[in-house]
Amino acid sequence: MILSSGDISSMIYKRKVRDDLGNFSLDGQTLLILMELDGKATLGALAGKTGLSMGTIREMISKLLKLRLIEKVEKEVIPVDGNFFRSLLDEFALAIGPIAGVLIEDEVQALGHDVNSLPGYLVTELVDRLAGEIRREEKKAVFSKNMADIIRAKGYANT
Repeated sequence: MILSSGDISSMIYKRKVRDDLGNFSLDGQTLLILMELDGKATLGALAGKTGLSMGTIREMISKLLKLRLIEKVEKEVIPVDGNFFRSLLDEFALAIGPIAGVLIEDEVQALGHDVNSLPGYLVTELVDRLAGEIRREEKKAVFSKNMADIIRAKGYANT
């Protein structure tokens, strides 16, 4: 399968177990990508983490697919709703101040999405990243607890 066109940033892949792994030669970048494919992170998030372009990621994924070293993970994607983002903004602004909206958008983009298309299975990672921006431990604890309650109530914890 060759990934020749279209947006691949929301795709998820995982490594396949093979007995003949020693029979392949991979360059360092491709090996790095292979090791990062955990069946959870999107290719967009992987691009953000590694600093590689989506074009480079596309080429490497195509190569790994051709070698049958990876497989696509089919996951039902439940998008995050606007009410969640309003709650997130309110809670984060209480903890960090008026820059909260900008930081939320930056972190969502670093995960390879925008606020209109963030899948529910990434909210925990988003909240963890945002909590890392909160300097005061007591505010961080309140933010994390309140967001965990909201995530459970919305059902995103199970996606």
